[in-house]
Amino acid sequence: MQRIRQEGDPILILYGYWRSGCTWRVRMALELKGLPYEYRPINLLKGEDCTPEYKAINPAGLVPTLLDGKHTLSESLAILEYLEEKYPGPVSLLPRRFEDRAEVRRLALHIVSGIQPLQNLNMLEKIEALGGTQARGQWGKTVVADGFAALETMLKQTAGKYSFGDEVTLADLCLVPQVYSAGRFGVSMEPYPIINAIHSRLAELEVLKPAHPDAMPDAVKQ
Repeated sequence: MQRIRQEGDPILILYGYWRSGCTWRVRMALELKGLPYEYRPINLLKGEDCTPEYKAINPAGLVPTLLDGKHTLSESLAILEYLEEKYPGPVSLLPRRFEDRAEVRRLALHIVSGIQPLQNLNMLEKIEALGGTQARGQWGKTVVADGFAALETMLKQTAGKYSFGDEVTLADLCLVPQVYSAGRFGVSMEPYPIINAIHSRLAELEVLKPAHPDAMPDAVKQ
């Protein structure tokens, strides 16, 4: 029997930053599963993630953080797994077969561990301090391009309409923000036709549009 939220259940609260890819993953999962939530912006550029008040919620001082009643959880992939287990319907983020679930997690971890942390804000600031603005931009571009080259090869074995077969999975929720970041670094998507095609299909899904960074109340208008 599917677990669905009942009237009177505590509302989910998501702390995040509009352009944080990690937060975006969780927003998409909440939208896909039809879970109402309250979004509480944390401005990383103003250091709000480092305040005593926020660190009392998340000692690591990172986003996102999810509050579900009395339960507090951080790390986007852990949050996605939590949502999948506690609120399995109406959309599942993982396939039924355990072998397939392992493949989806492998794709997701390649992005979450092998690409995103190497080009996040903290890393870029360290690179800039060592080598200047030009080094910062080149580092981000190289990291994403190298990671996408490997991902493109992996997807040749797993992709259908989406990253794994023809259903949206946890891997797709990791892919979308990473393609967005690639654009910010000026990475051409031409060498990665499978990634580009999957992203284009995901971008057309109406259910995911409310989770887009530009739709967030803390978004900075360019």
